[in-house]
Amino acid sequence: MRWTIKPKPSEDKIKHLAQALNVEDFVATLLIQRGIETFEEAKNFFRPSLEHLHDPYLMKDMDKAVARIEQAIENQENILVFGDYDVDGTTAVSLVSSYLKSHYPNIATYIPDRYDEGYGISYKGIDFADDNGFSLIIALDCGIKSIDHIAYAKAKNIDFIVCDHHRPGEILPDAVAVLDPKREDCSYPYDELCGCGVGFKLIQALGKNRNETIEDLVPYLDLVATAIAADIVPITGENRVLAYYGLKVINSEPRPGIKALVHQVKKKTLDITDVVFIISPRINAAGRIKHGNHAVELLTEFDFEQAQQFASEIEQYNADRKDLDKKITKEAFQQIIENNEEERFSTVVFQEDWHKGVIGIVASRLIETYYRPTLVFTKSGDKYAASARSVKGFDVYNALDNCSEHLEQFGGHMYAAGMTLKAENYMAFKAAFEKCVEETIHPDMRTPEIEIDAEIDFPDITPKLIRILKQFEPFGPQNMTPVFMTRNTKDTGYAKNLGSEEEHLRLFVKQNNSDGIAAIGFGLGKKINIVQNQNPFQLAYCIAENEWNGNISTQLMLKDIRSNEK
Repeated sequence: MRWTIKPKPSEDKIKHLAQALNVEDFVATLLIQRGIETFEEAKNFFRPSLEHLHDPYLMKDMDKAVARIEQAIENQENILVFGDYDVDGTTAVSLVSSYLKSHYPNIATYIPDRYDEGYGISYKGIDFADDNGFSLIIALDCGIKSIDHIAYAKAKNIDFIVCDHHRPGEILPDAVAVLDPKREDCSYPYDELCGCGVGFKLIQALGKNRNETIEDLVPYLDLVATAIAADIVPITGENRVLAYYGLKVINSEPRPGIKALVHQVKKKTLDITDVVFIISPRINAAGRIKHGNHAVELLTEFDFEQAQQFASEIEQYNADRKDLDKKITKEAFQQIIENNEEERFSTVVFQEDWHKGVIGIVASRLIETYYRPTLVFTKSGDKYAASARSVKGFDVYNALDNCSEHLEQFGGHMYAAGMTLKAENYMAFKAAFEKCVEETIHPDMRTPEIEIDAEIDFPDITPKLIRILKQFEPFGPQNMTPVFMTRNTKDTGYAKNLGSEEEHLRLFVKQNNSDGIAAIGFGLGKKINIVQNQNPFQLAYCIAENEWNGNISTQLMLKDIRSNEK
């Protein structure tokens, strides 16, 4: 692991903000590192307000989208709400469909089958709309590159409204409205919304027509917060406001579907990490193992007993997903070793019977061992389909674009993408992708990096600091949990390995004459030798609180340990 201490802002800026807020210098440093330099900016950061949400009509084509929906309602048309099968897509479909149904009955939903139809708008979905008398399709979290599909729908007299957040291609689809803050000709002030976030802006605009206030739409924010967490979009600007209020809903009055997913969790207050690791995988499991419709049913069900039944089914899908994930990861590791590919610049693996629903998770698992851009392929119909994951700083979408001559289609983000290709092009693509990564990846990107926000001593860890750090939540990209570094620490003799394979490490650490602090390092079990025999060492960690039997104590969540000589 590379330890990188973030550049320290100028002393003048630190002193000015520290005095304005009456906080320690290193707290001011943390804020400035997040782009917060004034009292007003700090106030907006620490006190997110629904008033900070932008006018939805600032988004290009929003007026056209609202006008077409209102026309459909007035003419008693059937409206189909269509979305991707992952968390962002299914929450977006649940949000928009349930909002529209509260005003108008002729609404249905459609989630494409991951295996039969693949990602995004499908011809099968359009044929379903045509066969069942739908004249308007609202596409969520997909559609920005569906030029041919939307032309096909138009020939059948079916209109499209596209609500997407992925990068557009050179040509936009011929839809009635294309809502995408990443459009070059869109001047909307915030372009990092997730697909569900764009869906929320649509219902916000519709609500304005009905004299609804933003408070009327707050009950939908549990869905938006879940999508923001799952889609790993920056938790800045509007996303921070939406996630902040969405978490409040999750912790107070969540919809029955989300309540059913979390009712067995013993934690009283869920944070964004809990949403990522408890709620999101279960919603995703429906589309991965069975069908995304099961997630929409759960999230739009308002009878709690029925929601519990749906949730128990999804729990089983999630258990199945975990088993598949372990099996395929093991097989992928074997393939890398057998092919002598441990030292490559990229990982590209394929097996035709791998379950398409978990290959993205497997790609992430492989990165934990071989830290490099990773693609996991499986057979899908007569083609090969893959999920791509990347490492910090490397744009896998651009790399795929450079190799696109070998691909049938691709789409996604800097750090995650999907693609398909013909079987005969697999080896040529694999070679081209490896060559592209080798030529463009910076050497530093090949080693995992821990970014240290500030170096502190244990006496700095006070109840006041912990209270302030809690106000930095919700955490996520561009507002990550602060990571601290402390030198000259020693274990008090209680160091021990935990876990079935002794893969984790528990310590009780002191610095000089400070009070001891409990610390836990997941995956750091092999580093126990560094902390033994009273050897001094350095810690990189986040500060957390551990709740046990009603007692709350400070605990360091270790990122890494290294000896003092470094």
